[in-house]
Amino acid sequence: MTQVSNDLAAGLHAMWAAVAAGWGEHADYVDARSTILTERMLERAALRPGERVLELACGAGGLGMAAAERVAPEGEVVLSDVAAEMTAIAARRAHDRGLSNVTTRQLDLERIDEPDAGFDVVLCREGLMFALDPERAVGEIRRVLRPGGRFALAVWGPRDRNPWLGIVLDAVSEQLGAPVPPPGIPGPFALGDTARLREIVHAEVEEVAVPLRAPSFDEWWSRTTALAGPLSKMLSVQPPETIEAIRERAREAISPYATADGIELPGVSLLASGRRT
Repeated sequence: MTQVSNDLAAGLHAMWAAVAAGWGEHADYVDARSTILTERMLERAALRPGERVLELACGAGGLGMAAAERVAPEGEVVLSDVAAEMTAIAARRAHDRGLSNVTTRQLDLERIDEPDAGFDVVLCREGLMFALDPERAVGEIRRVLRPGGRFALAVWGPRDRNPWLGIVLDAVSEQLGAPVPPPGIPGPFALGDTARLREIVHAEVEEVAVPLRAPSFDEWWSRTTALAGPLSKMLSVQPPETIEAIRERAREAISPYATADGIELPGVSLLASGRRT
């Protein structure tokens, strides 16, 4: 990579480290919201007892911990993330659940510091789209898989089909007069095109509905902004009057999704799964 790319990667890594506390605070919520996607990913990965599994961009580790229960007692799961602060959260949660077959490592999914053919399964939920070079990341995933090994990789679908986050990004962009994320920075919808994702992973891609329900605007706002890494950092430096203006834009845009119980927003993930041949 060039020096510019290295500097950009370092900045992105630092950003994820900075928002790790929010991921720890909302870890149970993330797991609950992702239940359907997690189950579908584990089905596609066809985990078996005794297998060795690597989760990349693990965040708080919910997907990998679910995998650990399926490969136990002899199997092993490595929870990894580019931010050591994230793996610390994942390690603590695994310990609290009594999962003795889980370890953690700080790994970059574009440069996986693991030997060739070391894993039976690689999982990555909502992380690949943030890679500066997703083709390289997929190559690394295939490299660390054993022949016949399986992968299941999920990314967010198109922005217009994920208003639970798109509305916030649009509100920030309109208020600040600049695109979010800025040009050159991979955002949450960077791989939201099915054809593009299929071209990168050379595997089957399917849609999985991931709706978001919240009892109030305030709860949706606080959770979404805490978990959206680049957005969280951007908002943290804005003056209070700017934040309030962004919130009002978002409140107006979200009104069509109001229900008697709060708000309900659609969401779509793209799930790519396959084998190393």
